[in-house]
Amino acid sequence: MDVFEILSVLTTLAALFAWLNHRYVRLPPSIGVMLLALLFSLGLVALGALGIHLGAGVEVLLRAVDFDEALLHGMLGALLFVGALHLNLNELASQKGLIALLASGGTLLSTALVGFGAWALFGALGLPLSLVTCLLFGALISPTDPIAVLGILKHLRVPRSLEIKIAGESLFNDGVSVVVFLVLLEVARRGGAPAIGDVLELLVVEVAGGVAFGLGLGWLAYRMLRSVDQYQVETLITLAIVTGGYSAAHALHVSGPLAMVVAGLLIGNHGRRLAMSERTRERLDAFWELVDEFLNAILFVLIGLEVLILDFELRWIAVGLLVIPLVLAARGSSVGAMVWLLRRWRTFSPHAVKTLTWAGLRGGISVALALSLPEGPERDLLVAITYIVVCFSILVQGLSIGPLLARLYP
Repeated sequence: MDVFEILSVLTTLAALFAWLNHRYVRLPPSIGVMLLALLFSLGLVALGALGIHLGAGVEVLLRAVDFDEALLHGMLGALLFVGALHLNLNELASQKGLIALLASGGTLLSTALVGFGAWALFGALGLPLSLVTCLLFGALISPTDPIAVLGILKHLRVPRSLEIKIAGESLFNDGVSVVVFLVLLEVARRGGAPAIGDVLELLVVEVAGGVAFGLGLGWLAYRMLRSVDQYQVETLITLAIVTGGYSAAHALHVSGPLAMVVAGLLIGNHGRRLAMSERTRERLDAFWELVDEFLNAILFVLIGLEVLILDFELRWIAVGLLVIPLVLAARGSSVGAMVWLLRRWRTFSPHAVKTLTWAGLRGGISVALALSLPEGPERDLLVAITYIVVCFSILVQGLSIGPLLARLYP
């Protein structure tokens, strides 16, 4: 199948599931679309078990889609840019300490806790995966997914300060998690630890380079926006940031996700206030809101349909269910440790750790990183477990975060 055929089928399914959800199911759009796609997939699997093979065409389509390439080098830049575009920089700065700790130290601590915990669990269950492989799983499952988090938060009534903490962390922890994942992947390939200098160089180039590139890109776009007053041209400039800017970051080997977040923050604050007319702001917001909804719908349809082409063994489902509390415990411990470090300088609400733990959703980024692992039986196991954790996170945590917040913050 060519790109147009793939996109047309996915768009049609996304539109159908979005309509069904809005008309009958009435769940938050991201959750509803994914749930309907998952039920559709399970229905095809059940029919296949009965000898009625209707899912062959969908499987062909899914195998033609490189999920990790489509997300990490396709949709992610636009979705992160939109998320940052609507964040207030002053509000974000007021929570900078906690956001920085959660996105860096919290992600690293969670990676270690999940990695060592999974190593012990898998060994006890007769699945002797190497420690490096388990740490790889910890790295890919620890970051909260900005797409899942922001897609659900915007449909909830969340205290603004809490929304900034959750959204800020989810936007910034991708850079750290991807660097950790890449380092551990190199360790697994070489069979030995890389030099500390290599790790530091990768960290500086990816993270610092991504931030610097995003600042330069945002400043250039800001200057261009100030020089014109035509919303079509200005919208096109922001679209060029996401497409050309993300591709350039990838070519320069700096963090594209961080570059998009920084550029989005700059355009959404200084650009919006000083370089755009009221008409441009309205049209720009309408355009990116539509792009955001469209890409979210496509992404969650893909997540829901992926079950058709994943290799599942019955015992892997049981292992995945056992890993869920491990991941939640690691999230709670890492969040609690970061909050404890900051208690000397600031106060937190009594429910901060609980809320940040349960609102730390996993999503498409974790699935994409798992699918990027080298082929082999260990990969199949980790992909299946990751998928189970992600489905639980989006469906169970995503559906219950609203009632939880209503109860904790009446």
